[in-house]
Amino acid sequence: MLYIKSFNAYLEAFFNLLIDYSPKLLSAFVILFLGLYAIRIINRLVKKVMLKRELDPTLSKFLADILLWVLRVLLFVTFISKLGIETSSFVAILGAAGLAVGLSLQGSLSNFAGGMLIILFKPFRVGDTIEAQGVIGTVSEIQIFVTKLITGNNQTIFVPNGVLSNGVIINYSLEGIRRADLVFSLSYDTNIKMAKDIVMQVMLNHPQVLKNPAPTVVVKNLTDSAIQLAIRPWSKNLDFGDMSSDVLENCKESFDQAGIVIQPFVRESSRE
Repeated sequence: MLYIKSFNAYLEAFFNLLIDYSPKLLSAFVILFLGLYAIRIINRLVKKVMLKRELDPTLSKFLADILLWVLRVLLFVTFISKLGIETSSFVAILGAAGLAVGLSLQGSLSNFAGGMLIILFKPFRVGDTIEAQGVIGTVSEIQIFVTKLITGNNQTIFVPNGVLSNGVIINYSLEGIRRADLVFSLSYDTNIKMAKDIVMQVMLNHPQVLKNPAPTVVVKNLTDSAIQLAIRPWSKNLDFGDMSSDVLENCKESFDQAGIVIQPFVRESSRE
């Protein structure tokens, strides 16, 4: 009988506590469900606003995800606070964990910041051909931490955004057209005017060489062993490789027909 009385007393105390605590419990779960619903609506509205402002898709998704998780954390803190649980210690633990993660991921945070700068300021876009950090390739994908490049021989290179955003970037696609800087070394017996006329005719006859800006050919240098002609044709970015190769080949054939000798490279011997 004593055990039954004790059990009934505990049961009665439990129900009394449940009745006293039920308003807090009910209000906490109402806040939780309403908060989750509100977060979904806010997330959709933010995505629509960023879409209307034509922000970069990668940046839009990333910002929307950050906002989503920040709101979820705030909702969770509000939920446990409504239940009567002390949140100060929880917030302190969360801050300490964030600091520890930040210190351990310094390199990743640098790459993250670099990715944000690249996406915001757009020094290049997907499809552009760039040169940076000693590599040349076409931008295949701009991710938050790395940028993916595809080289001319179909190799995939991942460049960290931290060093990429802080270094020199040469964007070959930004202006739409590109100039080739080709050099021929000719014998000193060459008639310079005739050689320049031949080169100019080759460039004017090539369909991929642009007429505006006009191609040029000038004497670049007079070395100890040769006359150096600088050949500068312009083309569209897509035609650049083929055009450069064709101009070199056609100039060589035209020089051979005209009896113009291409001077081989001569390495000067060191003098004591």
